[in-house]
Amino acid sequence: MTTTKKVMIGLGVAGGALLAAWLLTGDRGKKTKEFVSKKAEDLKQAINKKKAPAEESDVHYV
Repeated sequence: MTTTKKVMIGLGVAGGALLAAWLLTGDRGKKTKEFVSKKAEDLKQAINKKKAPAEESDVHYV
């Protein structure tokens, strides 16, 4: 990897860390935690839903 790529990756990680720190401080922290937990719960429900297998109305004989 070139030095430029390493610097860009480092800036991306640092930016993500700053964003996370900003979102989790003060009044935003409570709202952010509620939002993330609600979305995680919605995702769990979506995963747990089992789709009924589609029944084929036509029978195919070989």
